[in-house]
Amino acid sequence: MTVEPIRDKIQILALYNHLNQFHPKYAMIFKFGINTGLRISDIITLKVSDIYFEKRQFRDYLVLTEKKTGKLKKIKLNDTLREALALYISEQNLELGDYLFPSQKGGYIGRIQTYRVLKHSAVTLGIENFGTHSLRKTWGYWTYKLSQYNIGLVMDIFNHSSQSVTLRYIGINQDQRDQLYDMVQL
Repeated sequence: MTVEPIRDKIQILALYNHLNQFHPKYAMIFKFGINTGLRISDIITLKVSDIYFEKRQFRDYLVLTEKKTGKLKKIKLNDTLREALALYISEQNLELGDYLFPSQKGGYIGRIQTYRVLKHSAVTLGIENFGTHSLRKTWGYWTYKLSQYNIGLVMDIFNHSSQSVTLRYIGINQDQRDQLYDMVQL
């Protein structure tokens, strides 16, 4: 099974609402992923201090070193994500030195546990071909669409070596195949 982006905004909202109803921490991880394009391994290790200054004011940028590539990443958090984070941090009573997504055992929650919760909710809602990488792919897919098909932008952010790799990664090639099958009706 190939993990795919979520191409339907109604499904995105339904999954977020479902997660938020039962697992607010995982809903926030989901929202973080689809609004930043970060890998799950980079999201779960974040601390409150990575996004906030001491007086609970947002930093201009989230700056981190990607675990997989070792490259520095600088991300401007959008207003939707900032609002959700402010509410989440307040409701969870998190302090500056705390992990954004703490584990009950101490430290931060695990990648596999995150996968289990997100996958279970996606299956419950009938969302197919879903995995934690779907968050990153969803961000790439919607960024490509909303940037008027600027594949170079998405390719650069994902550090891909070619446009074809990025198009395949975000599921655009499959979209084009689907359109062809819809067009040819003999």
